[in-house]
Amino acid sequence: MTPSPIQTVLSSMRTHGVRCLLMGGQACVFYGAAEFSRDTDLALLASPANLDRFKAALSALQATRIAVPPLEEEYLRRGHAVHFRCSHPDAPRMLIDVLSVMRGVAPFEELWERRTTIETSAGEPYDLLSLRDLVQAKKTQRDKDWPMVRRLGEAHYFEHREGALPDQVLFWLTELRTPELLVEVALAHRGPAQEVLPRRPLIAAALSADLPALEQALRQEEAAERDADRRHWEPLRAELAVLRRLHR
Repeated sequence: MTPSPIQTVLSSMRTHGVRCLLMGGQACVFYGAAEFSRDTDLALLASPANLDRFKAALSALQATRIAVPPLEEEYLRRGHAVHFRCSHPDAPRMLIDVLSVMRGVAPFEELWERRTTIETSAGEPYDLLSLRDLVQAKKTQRDKDWPMVRRLGEAHYFEHREGALPDQVLFWLTELRTPELLVEVALAHRGPAQEVLPRRPLIAAALSADLPALEQALRQEEAAERDADRRHWEPLRAELAVLRRLHR
């Protein structure tokens, strides 16, 4: 059986010992919140040795960089993304986007410690961002990311609500974006809801089952995250504009 393009990319990373974690739309598929994507988004450890391994994997994939900035540790550590396109016959035109530093997301070593490892039907293991970290990484200014944040929370809730563990309940209270489900969780777990309340004040509306107030608070929460993401990227975009002019 011919491997899928994503399997080809991830197999190359594993073969070359690259420390990276799948994120983005492809990771959402694995977590049951389907999102079609032609990109392979990776969180990549920015170290000289790991970048050498990554370059070897790119060579095997016949991948070339398609935009600024260059693949250098200094740019990755400042939060830039670096973009590549594959020419390998098993991954034609597959895009690979790598990041090492993301707004609001823990350092790579922490992400690695709490990663999720899945195994394909062929028995090959792949490493993904944990669900909690993937949700945080998806809190961007892009319109397409917020429905996915909501679906990720819903998928996890419906899979685990029977016999939920304490850390799962805390995750729902912290991250669920579906008003009705948030009310359901808060009323069923009042103690944890009170614990989360100081850092997520909209839980008060969930505890009182005030859906209009809760919906408004969720919109305000999303708007604040979008604004924070815009401010995060402003200096990086300015730097990219300078790099593009120099490249031309």
